[in-house]
Amino acid sequence: MAKTIVIKQIGSPIRRPAKQRATLIGLGLNKMHRTRELEDTPSVRGMINSISHMVEIVEEKG
Repeated sequence: MAKTIVIKQIGSPIRRPAKQRATLIGLGLNKMHRTRELEDTPSVRGMINSISHMVEIVEEKG
C-alpha cells in the first residue's frame, strides 16, 4: 500500500503570486480549510514545500 498524506489549506491565495495559486489548484485545494488526501511522492512534497506557508500536513498514513 502506498503512503498517503492529508494536507489542509490554512492560508488564502489572495494577493499571492500566480505560481503559488496554480500550485494550490494542482494540489486540489482552492478554498480555506479544505483537506485533501494525496499520495506521498517527491513531486507532491516539493509542491507542499513551495507553499508551506499556506498548507499544513495534518497526518501521514501508511
